[in-house]
Amino acid sequence: MAEASMSWLEDHFSCSVCLDLLKDPVTFPCGHSYCMSCITDCWDQDDQEGVYSCPQCRQTFTPRPVLGKNTMLAEVLEKLKKTKLQANCPVWCECDVCTWDKNKAIKSCLVCRISFCQNHLKEHDSFFQQHDMTDVTGRLQEMICSQHDKPLEFFCHTDQQYICYLCMMDEHKNHVAVSAAAERSKKLRQFHQDIQDEKEGVMRFKAASADVVSFEKI
Repeated sequence: MAEASMSWLEDHFSCSVCLDLLKDPVTFPCGHSYCMSCITDCWDQDDQEGVYSCPQCRQTFTPRPVLGKNTMLAEVLEKLKKTKLQANCPVWCECDVCTWDKNKAIKSCLVCRISFCQNHLKEHDSFFQQHDMTDVTGRLQEMICSQHDKPLEFFCHTDQQYICYLCMMDEHKNHVAVSAAAERSKKLRQFHQDIQDEKEGVMRFKAASADVVSFEKI
């Protein structure tokens, strides 16, 4: 029950650009929130058009709004992060290799399924350079196939889900699949393209409206 509640909170407090928990959250007049850095990067690409929009509802803003940190939401997120860390601290925050004084883990291995501090990470990488690594996270298990206990390294377009290499040889055989990294990059590019297309549509609409007004004045 607690895991379900935490998952619900993470889904509702995630940035739709980076898909991670909001960092330095900013909230638009339309009610949608984003990481300060994410929306700043998006809008920096739109400075030439001078029209800025919400990536979710497409509401436009002119001129560019001055973004301010949503302190109340930031406090809620900070409490959420602390709760998450406390729930996963025995596994995800400490180095699993340290025997006495536990050092802080900085990376987790998706293959070995353990986390490493700076010193033990160097030892691991010297022997297992091809292993897939990730930042230390309490959601590491979600990156592992529950059926085969292998990293979810691929995305099946046929069934629209992340799968491991054994899934590709079994129930997803002959399905259309790509690497998980490629799929994430594709979704991010499509996200930015949708924003650009929407803005171009707004600009065309404004130009057409201006032409109609000019014609009526003649």
